[in-house]
Amino acid sequence: MDLQPLGDRLIVEALEEEETTSSGIVLPDTAKEKPQRGRVLAVGPGARNDAGEIIPMEVAVGDEVIYSKYGGTEIKLGADDVLILRESDVLAKVIGSKGAKSSKKKELAGASA
Repeated sequence: MDLQPLGDRLIVEALEEEETTSSGIVLPDTAKEKPQRGRVLAVGPGARNDAGEIIPMEVAVGDEVIYSKYGGTEIKLGADDVLILRESDVLAKVIGSKGAKSSKKKELAGASA
């Protein structure tokens, strides 16, 4: 089944978090938190403003995003579970690789006033 989101909605596939902690402890399924990171599978055309013009979406297919923990509606497509979210439920786009993420974190931690 193919889905095309309407308006400012998008379809996101949740990305599973690692099953072990940094110290090597394996987490059981019951201890895992609900994922907040996912990959965009489809986007709608965008919301309309007061003049009726379409405002384009800021995310595109293939983007990796962080979304609000309890946002969206879970839908089962065949064997896959996906989320239908509003663009306003998306908190950020993930940019760069894991190496860039850790170096950015070090910069923020060492920042001084």
